[in-house]
Amino acid sequence: MRGTEREMDVAKRAQTIDWLKTEIVDQVARLFRSLWEGSTVRLTDSLASLISSCYVLGRRLGISYKELDDAVLAKLRRLSQEGHTLEDDYGDLSRLEDHIRKR
Repeated sequence: MRGTEREMDVAKRAQTIDWLKTEIVDQVARLFRSLWEGSTVRLTDSLASLISSCYVLGRRLGISYKELDDAVLAKLRRLSQEGHTLEDDYGDLSRLEDHIRKR
């Protein structure tokens, strides 16, 4: 790959990462609007879009989907062991960890 092509590739990758970052911010805004509206369909769509965009951003930054899954599992396990409120009060973190492991 020549210098100009390499520079264009780096610029395109940077532009894609910037676009994904704005996409994530937009999805958070949509999620908040969905919470206000109370639409389960829109909430689900917003959350799905947000999670998908985070996975793709991670991939663009050199983190494989498996690595991200493993990091999420490790985070859930650590927070559960530290006595996170969501775990202590509801068991949410261990349930999510179990769900991810069974996929």
